[in-house]
Amino acid sequence: MRTSPNVIITGTPGVGKTVHCEQLVQETGLKHLQINQVAKDRDCHDGFDQERQSWIVDEDKLLDTIENDVLQGGYLIDWHACDLFPKSWIDLVVVLRCPSTSILYDRLSARGYSKSKLGENMDAEIFGTLLEEAREAYDVNAIVELTSEDNDDIEENCARIVAWIAAWKRTLETSVH
Repeated sequence: MRTSPNVIITGTPGVGKTVHCEQLVQETGLKHLQINQVAKDRDCHDGFDQERQSWIVDEDKLLDTIENDVLQGGYLIDWHACDLFPKSWIDLVVVLRCPSTSILYDRLSARGYSKSKLGENMDAEIFGTLLEEAREAYDVNAIVELTSEDNDDIEENCARIVAWIAAWKRTLETSVH
């Protein structure tokens, strides 16, 4: 039985997943599992997509590689997708959104994204693609959608997630005793 929850922090590139995870690591002691880095470091990919400038993740190999760790609990899973992780592994799915397209556009442009990659990610955010994927893969009660446009949003979001983690742990303690 896990004594700490597993939380997915997902959203379109540029919404602040990594910033949230880094702050939450400091506040909660949970471990940050940055999936792009794991795929690269543990050879869970089928090469590099030059056009998109990203690794082509071998999802089966990735899941096999992280399964033993994640089943122990206590992870913040940072990735732009969530629907590949089994429901039984995940306690909360946080979908970060950046409703201001100009803010997101500027963030992605600053990363040097190609016109096609920029357009693809802007479309995904505008149409709520990642929120829909989360809704199709997980129970609605396990999903929270949070706005991430500025530092105040990050502070508020992290406070909400920290409170949720504390409540999860209290519920676990109550059910154990």
